[in-house]
Amino acid sequence: MDILLNQVLPITLYVLGSALLFVLILLVIRLIKVMKITEEVIKDVDGKVKSLNGVFHIIDITTDKLSGLTDKLVDGIGSLILKIFKKKKEEKEENE
Repeated sequence: MDILLNQVLPITLYVLGSALLFVLILLVIRLIKVMKITEEVIKDVDGKVKSLNGVFHIIDITTDKLSGLTDKLVDGIGSLILKIFKKKKEEKEENE
């Protein structure tokens, strides 16, 4: 029993430790490959997003101008309606 604990057990632990170290090295190598592929995909997506930024900027400017135009149109129509009602009210007051 003493021989088993003193000679066989350390050898078994060294073999298992070596195998674990080998497996970990393989996993790290695969992880590095996956990280390189992921970095390429991220760069590609980033390039595509940057190319679309110009389009979104144009859309943003267009919607801002349309919003300003509709605001002016609504203000004009509102003031026109207000003038019509003021005229009718003034005519009523003059007739009385």
